[in-house]
Amino acid sequence: MKLYIETSVPNFLFSAQESIERQDITKRFFENIVQKHECFVSDIYILEAEDAPEEKKKQLLSIITRYKLKVLEKTNKVEKLAKRYQEELDFPERYFNDLLHIATATIYNMDVIVSWNLTHIVKLKTMLTVEEVNKRLKYIVPHICTPEEV
Repeated sequence: MKLYIETSVPNFLFSAQESIERQDITKRFFENIVQKHECFVSDIYILEAEDAPEEKKKQLLSIITRYKLKVLEKTNKVEKLAKRYQEELDFPERYFNDLLHIATATIYNMDVIVSWNLTHIVKLKTMLTVEEVNKRLKYIVPHICTPEEV
């Protein structure tokens, strides 16, 4: 199975302020699930990591090599599809990266998008809209779920 790992997932490995339960689930996800599947992040992940404070940046970037994650590049097709999602969902511009994550996973034919972003990504309205747009454009529809559900 091809898993696209969105930035919020590794964030939970290093965030002392977040839910201990989610942190434990995320640790188990990386220890048990990631090694059994083909796993990816994107250059959007790298850009988001580079915006973090120095220590967090190092931690987030280390995940790529530690777990042998492949990095997918944002293409014109990805950008165009993300803009299409934005039109349909009426997302504010400041959350555009969330749509780029979904579009990247779609264009690269990922089976699953794994995210802890319950506000914008793992959300019924988003999932239904992505499914509708992707079917209309003849793209695959990746499953969207939390690490707990994989």
